[in-house]
Amino acid sequence: MLYLIGLGLGDAKDITVKGLEIVRRCRRVYLEAYTSILTVGKEVLEEFYGRKLILADREEVEQEADNILKDADISDVAFLVVGDPFGATTHSDLILRATKLGISYRVIHNASIMNAVGCCGLQLYKFGETISIVFWTDTWRPESFFDKVKKNRQNGMHTLCLLDIKIKEQSLENLIKGRKIYEPPRYMSINQAAQQLLEIVQNQRMRGEEPAVTEKTLCVGLARVGAEDQKIAAGTLQQMSTVDLGGPLHSLIITGDNMHPLEMEMLSLFSIPDNSSESC
Repeated sequence: MLYLIGLGLGDAKDITVKGLEIVRRCRRVYLEAYTSILTVGKEVLEEFYGRKLILADREEVEQEADNILKDADISDVAFLVVGDPFGATTHSDLILRATKLGISYRVIHNASIMNAVGCCGLQLYKFGETISIVFWTDTWRPESFFDKVKKNRQNGMHTLCLLDIKIKEQSLENLIKGRKIYEPPRYMSINQAAQQLLEIVQNQRMRGEEPAVTEKTLCVGLARVGAEDQKIAAGTLQQMSTVDLGGPLHSLIITGDNMHPLEMEMLSLFSIPDNSSESC
């Protein structure tokens, strides 16, 4: 059996009892290590679970999945995912590969950022399509996702923005030369995401377009959701470009129009003070 087990969002203890029982009896246990991170490292997880973990990076999961699935038809193999197993399309692909090989699978769900964002007070059923905001480069500065934000706002829906994570990435030079040298991990912050969004707003104005989002649009920044030091801040997009929410992981919400009074009252609990350069 192949088990896909969600680990939740905080630390080692966020795994479910059912998930922990399965981990402790599996022959091999893989830890997916590229779509998200917990607030603790692999060693802490190993100590709590009582098992050695095999790190599975993007290359292994997407290109060498057969290694993970090896002997899963005759023994139990666990694949651990931060959040919920279906928080990334990669994991659906792993299930499809297992099914084609005649391997049974079972999913143990857990909390995901997709539902935990409700902690800020915005109502989950009022969220539209989720988007991803990637790190811009000198030659690649995509703006196409902004159309989805516009559509969500036109429908009165909030937009959850998942911010880029760069783990085990190679520089262009090392990639071309085939050198297995990797860049330090990078995690996009609320500030970086807001600054890129503000630039898109300016670009649209320069093209004579009316942007769906402005500097004054109400947004919500979330950091380390599920951890003891979780942070939430509500303010304008302009304020989000300077507010300090500390270390990763961060997520950003662009609110929709016609918010419910209860939503507004909840967000008031997290309002950014006038001096937005201070830490929240």
